[in-house]
Amino acid sequence: MVDELLDLTIRPATAGDARAIAEVHIDSLRHAYAGVVNEAHLAGLDQATYTATWSARIQDDPARTTILVATVDGALTGFAMLGPSRDEDAELGGLEIYFIFLEPDAWGHGVARELMRTVLAEAADGTSVTLWVLEANERARHFYRRHGFVPDGIERLEQIGDESYLEVRYRKN
Repeated sequence: MVDELLDLTIRPATAGDARAIAEVHIDSLRHAYAGVVNEAHLAGLDQATYTATWSARIQDDPARTTILVATVDGALTGFAMLGPSRDEDAELGGLEIYFIFLEPDAWGHGVARELMRTVLAEAADGTSVTLWVLEANERARHFYRRHGFVPDGIERLEQIGDESYLEVRYRKN
């Protein structure tokens, strides 16, 4: 259950959310991947670049992707992005969660759970939903398993900065 003290709202992202999404994204990456991803890469994540990227994503075709934000007491605390699966072996109509990130201070308070439930509600019954997660990110993998996702045996190397990291695909039908 979401902490009773939280005033949680989940809503579609707006153009004015780009900077706050970028801040949450960078902060979450730095905390979740500390000790996993090269520290110099994490330290070099650029607020202006992330803000511009999120601004473009939000203004992209809203019929193609869904970007939701979670606010707690009015402050943007997390976000998720869902769209058509980008995998070569994707099922017709299959979806992919491209991102789901939370401000680290909000971890463990039920915000991510409610954001995930809302994102999954966007998918029609029986629709396959996939996502990719770094193999070394056990916290995220546990979260996905709790929401019914299972590794489907597909792996890939993801280039992050100058290094490659193993990612595992999770699926929920």
